[in-house]
Amino acid sequence: MSEFPTYDELLQRSFFFCGIGGSGMLPLAQILAGQGTQVSGSDRSRDQGRTPEKFAALEAQGFQLFPQDGSGISSKDQILVASAAVEDTVPEMVRAKELGCLKLTRAELNSILFNTSGAGIAIAGTSGKSTVTGMLGWIMQFAGREPTIMNGAVMKNFVTEDHPIASAVVGGRSIYVSEVDESDGSIALYRPAVGVLLNVSLDHKSMDELRVLFGEYLARSRIAAINADDAEALALLPAAQQAITFGVEQEKAQIGIVPGSVADGPIRQAAVVIDRHDGSEHPLVLNMPGRHNLSNALAAIAGAACAGVPVAVAVEALASFAGLARRFDIIGTSPAGVTVVDDFGHNPEKCAATLRTLKSSPGRVIAFFQPHGYGPLKQMGKELAETFARELDADDITIMCDPVYFGGTVDRSEGTERIIAMIEDAGGTAEHIADREDCGARIVELALPGDCIVVMGARDDTLTTFAKSIMERISTRS
Repeated sequence: MSEFPTYDELLQRSFFFCGIGGSGMLPLAQILAGQGTQVSGSDRSRDQGRTPEKFAALEAQGFQLFPQDGSGISSKDQILVASAAVEDTVPEMVRAKELGCLKLTRAELNSILFNTSGAGIAIAGTSGKSTVTGMLGWIMQFAGREPTIMNGAVMKNFVTEDHPIASAVVGGRSIYVSEVDESDGSIALYRPAVGVLLNVSLDHKSMDELRVLFGEYLARSRIAAINADDAEALALLPAAQQAITFGVEQEKAQIGIVPGSVADGPIRQAAVVIDRHDGSEHPLVLNMPGRHNLSNALAAIAGAACAGVPVAVAVEALASFAGLARRFDIIGTSPAGVTVVDDFGHNPEKCAATLRTLKSSPGRVIAFFQPHGYGPLKQMGKELAETFARELDADDITIMCDPVYFGGTVDRSEGTERIIAMIEDAGGTAEHIADREDCGARIVELALPGDCIVVMGARDDTLTTFAKSIMERISTRS
């Protein structure tokens, strides 16, 4: 890390974020701006007229926004922040190279802020990171620890009129809570005081690569919280210096659930948490459905315990946890009883968790899925197809449009048609409709009283607008 600026040096420089509206970029921009640093940026989505309300909110918060044409890079003293996926031909990248500006990836910047805090609390795993980050951040806030929180999703507990995109919280420097990403290997940059490991499953890398990355992550953590219900995560327990295990099903987990105590509901659930260190029991009310969210809650409780927050306090805090935008976010229910859910599900494990939650309640499911890129679809298309075929019944319907594409040189030879064919071959009912708006019209046509429609996908803020438009059309049709 010696080639990077120190924390104090960072705060004396001005920053330019290329892709400032991205889910991983925006919270970092907010944290830097909240600490008094000058931050400006550009975004291709803004230039294309997408989600104008988001960029208007950023300008209202004091961010200076430029077209993505290089005009925002005007001094060699600026630090350019760009995700690893931004191509060298993007005008900001070209201009920064001409001027000799320091360039940091999103992960490099976040790791500097994380590693120079008093105690960095990291949340890692293939699925559930944003939810657990929000839960853990809320527990720390509730416990009076004034955390700084870096998340990839809007945390409803922290949303205000002046701060509508609350994917970050600017607190003190003593606690820094952040999700950390394995998909690009950047998890290796972090040195956690507390390292939470949720699960290890196929996403952007092979299982062998993931085992190495997550094992080394645990070894660097001073203390770890590990999901004992996940066989792959539990197998990495020997790598940890010190650990607390958690689990819904695993009876030897140190933070667990009293057997038979779970009460499920369509929008909330309750259970009794047991701390097997001392045998104490703590009634938990969680305003989120789904067994995966119960596991997420245990992860947050165990992570907080690693940081010195009593289990009783963590359980009490979660009773007022309001959830995240686009994480099983119920848009509404029409007068005829059709419910629309907006969800971030985009890999096999996330999609499976959402679909299982939907299928735990009566009614047919119409699942719309927008693949978040051609590369991911090629990497995990077979597993995605198996997930939709396995989790949905014969009368349920999967509808997919073409993968999201915002430009660039990615190979687009393998598209959605292949996934639809695999779902049908496995016995599922599925349709490929290339254009997303045509998918919306088809969903409205198919929807019947009692149906639940779920809109799934990542890397595209307009999916929420799409979900709301379906709800509007269904609610107003005769």
